Amino acid sequence: MPDLAVLAVFIPTFFFVSITPGMCMTLAMTLGMSVGVRRTLWMMMGEVIGVALVAVAAVVGVASVMLNYPNVFVILKWVGGAYLIYLGVNMWHAKGAISIGANAHSDVRRRQLFSQGFVTAIANPKGWAFMISLLPPFINIEYNLAPQLSVLALIIMLSEFICMMIYATGGKSLRLFLAKGHNVKWLNRIAGCLMMLVGVWLALG
Repeated sequence: MPDLAVLAVFIPTFFFVSITPGMCMTLAMTLGMSVGVRRTLWMMMGEVIGVALVAVAAVVGVASVMLNYPNVFVILKWVGGAYLIYLGVNMWHAKGAISIGANAHSDVRRRQLFSQGFVTAIANPKGWAFMISLLPPFINIEYNLAPQLSVLALIIMLSEFICMMIYATGGKSLRLFLAKGHNVKWLNRIAGCLMMLVGVWLALG
């Protein structure tokens, strides 16, 4: 387990990075606006699991494999980005309240939300670059790797979850504000534009 001095530096450092606007935070705000905070929790679950996998992979060396076979990574980015853009276009053209797969079964919707968060997390090149550059300095080679990495990964997951909750709550507040003026059409378009922005960001990032 990392010592307290290491944790005292790591926790505020990663929280500051997490709270900074990025693809995952923008996605959390968009979904908070479109489907509400409660359903956005499924996306958050996928995102924190994805971020934890990226963190573990960055430390144990899987990242080097990704760098040696960049085509796989590029395809993953484009597929994930195209899917988010597709959802954004649907939101833009929606005439009623925003929903993702409104006619689909709730379990399918949950899987869709989970996969959005997971793919966005693991296909984010900046996330990989950050984990590769940030995590190794906090690992003490004199101690067992597994306990250290487990603690750091849990901190990363908790930090990401808290920050996404902040963004999702802000999106919900914006939704309630716009709904009071019966501006559902504009709400749809704002959420659709943000979703498409995240998709383009993911594909070209």
